[in-house]
Amino acid sequence: MYKIETHLHTVHVSQCGHMEAAEIVAAYKAAGYSAVIVTDHYNRTTFDYLGIDPAGTGDRIHAFLEGYRRVREEGDKQGLRVFKGAELRFDESENDYLLYGWRDDLLAQPDQVFRMGIAGFAPIARSQGALLVQAHPYRLSCTPAIACYLDGVEAVNTNPRHESYNARAREYAQQFGLLTISGSDCHRPEDVGRAGILTEKLPSDSMQMSRMIRSRNYRLIGE
Repeated sequence: MYKIETHLHTVHVSQCGHMEAAEIVAAYKAAGYSAVIVTDHYNRTTFDYLGIDPAGTGDRIHAFLEGYRRVREEGDKQGLRVFKGAELRFDESENDYLLYGWRDDLLAQPDQVFRMGIAGFAPIARSQGALLVQAHPYRLSCTPAIACYLDGVEAVNTNPRHESYNARAREYAQQFGLLTISGSDCHRPEDVGRAGILTEKLPSDSMQMSRMIRSRNYRLIGE
């Protein structure tokens, strides 16, 4: 079985991140993981942190993906597979959404994305085959999104500094037939390897990773 982390942040892009690429890869290798998905925060705070105007011109998605690129480069060196993800927040609420299997053009206009909210964004993401999973939907300041806009719910979030009410998230997923994932929500060394998924096949790229999640052919770690 292959262990895969579905939710982690880098210091290179996420203001709340504390770990650099080499440290992330070494730690997950030591914890027995075969792959990780880099899900740096994609929100207005991140672009302020990076010193980028989300409504400006130029290639803003390139800067956002710096953490992913660095972890992928280190993963190639150390033998850890690295997939591209993101954790979105729209202007309408404090909710966060994990995005898997997306093309760069989907997030190329940050200001537009932030303003459209989940009701506007979800059908566009779905038309491109991307997967939208609400992270920690019952954490303080978060509320479960209307289920028709979601593909899934993070039913296990093991970040030790937050109460995520995982049992309630599982109930919500069951009520509406949504897929479930498990993630460490890793920001610091002590967060490494607390959760994730177990699968019999290791996806070859980010798109295949998304399709595997959609298939539900995996088990949750930490359930």
